[in-house]
Amino acid sequence: MEFWLGAAFVDTREFVPLARAAERLGYDTIAVSDHIFYTDYDAPYPYTETGAPPYEPDTHWPDAWVTIGAMAAATERVRFATNVYIAPARDLFTVAKAVSTAAVLSGGRAILGVGVGWCKDEFLQTGQDFHTRGRRLDEMLPALRALWAGGTVEHHGTYYDHGPLSISPVPDEPVPVYVGGDSDAALRRAARTGDGWIGNRVYSEERLEALLTRLEGYLAEEGRTLDDLKVIAPIGAMPSAELYRRWADRGVTGTMAAPWWLPTAEERERHPDPLALKIATMERFADEVIAKM
Repeated sequence: MEFWLGAAFVDTREFVPLARAAERLGYDTIAVSDHIFYTDYDAPYPYTETGAPPYEPDTHWPDAWVTIGAMAAATERVRFATNVYIAPARDLFTVAKAVSTAAVLSGGRAILGVGVGWCKDEFLQTGQDFHTRGRRLDEMLPALRALWAGGTVEHHGTYYDHGPLSISPVPDEPVPVYVGGDSDAALRRAARTGDGWIGNRVYSEERLEALLTRLEGYLAEEGRTLDDLKVIAPIGAMPSAELYRRWADRGVTGTMAAPWWLPTAEERERHPDPLALKIATMERFADEVIAKM
């Protein structure tokens, strides 16, 4: 079982020390979230009853790939992923260049976690069509992989069209692409073209079982099984080695953890500094769960 550190809503200055701590404590991957700006969104947030996003105007959303580059320079083993990067809100070459550069600078430790996004406002401001975002992502992914392979390539599709060209640097190994989301379209996309799938919320065990069953059905249509796909699933149950062993047997590759969301009263009292509290909770999770796996 892999343990991913879900680092949403984190102060930008905390990422590098958290990365060092994650490497020391045995976490596998640090996941960085993506938003471009805050506004009075016209689009409702899809995961709250009110439609209001669970963050404030001053919540930090640093550029994911700059942040990954900084963390990579301070570490040697831990990997980095986006959870998730809204690629179709950018143009093809912006995505290709940023991800490729991060992959090279990190020594192959970068994972592109990608999704179509919910925030129509961001697409409007970046000049990308919100309504074709799924179809454009479907076309973008093979075009990205072709660019990352190196050499001169061209692409002539419905949404992207370019003549012979190359980008550099490109990674030595293919960048893994994990598709995020639990809609039918997202699960189909993961089954069809993903190296992995990332759940986009914390799931009850019953909900997760239903999602895996749906995902297995779409994989079967593509001649694949769960063994062919990395599955990263945040699980809404009290963390324990037994819990994660059970889900690993079911086919879940890894889970997402943010231990500082559940600090003990003693930890709060001993560590009033937010960064120190985060690291203390990471240490407890590592002792109580990761070390027992």
